[in-house]
Amino acid sequence: MENLKEKLNLFSLGKEEPAWFLEKRQEALALIDTLKLPSFQRAKYNDFKLLNQPLAENDFETSEELSANILPDFLGMENQPFLFQTDSVTNFSQLPQDLIDAGVIFCDLQSAIADYPELVKKYYMTTAVKADENKLTAFHSAFVDNGSFLYVPDNVEIKEPIEVVFAQTATNRAYVKHVLIVAGRNAKFSYLERFIAPTESEVEISANIIAEVIAGPGSTVKYSAMDQLGKNVTAYVNRRGYLLKDAMIDWAIGVMSDGNILADFDTDLVGDGAHSEIKAVAISSGQQKQIIDTRVTNKAPHTVGHILQHGVIMDQATLTFNGIGHILKGAHGSDAQQESRVLMLSDGARGDANPILLIDDNDVTAGHAASVGQLDPSELYYLMSRGLKEDQAQRLVIRGFLGSVITAIPVKKTRDEFIEVIEGKLHAEI
Repeated sequence: MENLKEKLNLFSLGKEEPAWFLEKRQEALALIDTLKLPSFQRAKYNDFKLLNQPLAENDFETSEELSANILPDFLGMENQPFLFQTDSVTNFSQLPQDLIDAGVIFCDLQSAIADYPELVKKYYMTTAVKADENKLTAFHSAFVDNGSFLYVPDNVEIKEPIEVVFAQTATNRAYVKHVLIVAGRNAKFSYLERFIAPTESEVEISANIIAEVIAGPGSTVKYSAMDQLGKNVTAYVNRRGYLLKDAMIDWAIGVMSDGNILADFDTDLVGDGAHSEIKAVAISSGQQKQIIDTRVTNKAPHTVGHILQHGVIMDQATLTFNGIGHILKGAHGSDAQQESRVLMLSDGARGDANPILLIDDNDVTAGHAASVGQLDPSELYYLMSRGLKEDQAQRLVIRGFLGSVITAIPVKKTRDEFIEVIEGKLHAEI
């Protein structure tokens, strides 16, 4: 531990971090061995490598080749806030002048730590996610290497989507990214993020991604994400919203990675009238294991939490959906609804859809639906009777099955890319 502590000190020094952030790292490092891994219903992940390679000798190197190949595809958006990061290095960022004048802050996490310390101190792992929750959150707080920070002041509405791309090329250290988003009172905007990691590598690495969204009173946040981590990457992904009075977060999350995934998609409705819609889709293939917990906790009266999860499983893969709706005592007048559905395209696939409702108050509404099954033959027959081949009909039905997230993505180019990713995964099977 002492050796790792010294490496962590050098790591922080190399990033020129202030003393208060290094102290947070050191406190989290000391917690790792004292905390347990998070527990997931009906799912075991003992074979997941989630804590390996936290640091390496060349922590400040990055791949110029990947930047040169990928970055040009995202340029040319003159009026759109955009940030591109390769490994721990920010290659490109832009924010229109009118948004700067309105007080919007949009930068990488390391810049935010240096330039806006009071805001980062106030919100970074203090409200939505805390370092001492479990072993994986402590690991994250100790070894985070960069990420992004977005602050939208009160009463500011941003028309163009805010886009972030995180690309990973290094195979000798963990991929630890933190997204911190703060929406002021009555702020309104759309946010889109993508995580990309190599699809082919002989080295297994771990990824640890945490996104915190603090939604102020009356704010509206549309949050879209597409994860495309490689087969060699075993990832823990924790996205969590913290909603104050009358705030709204509309989540649309596509889990399109090829490696083993442990995901927490959580929303805490802490203010009266807060509202969350969570739409998550996933495709599992090969020998992949994916465990996805999607939870909404109604902590205040008249709050609304809806969960929609759809997944497709191929080959010998496994996919577990846990949908958890929890209405706490005192949250009268609240609503918790959820739907989890899984399609299995192979006899060797294994799927599980677990609805969980925890109701601690009266005068509420709650419901759930869950199913695990194969493609509907009548739908295929109908499409084939209209001239489509069987494989075309199958892909069309599956695309429609996953369409809830596709249609929610705010950028057409990304929607098209999402469809291409789905088609690529299905083409390998069908």
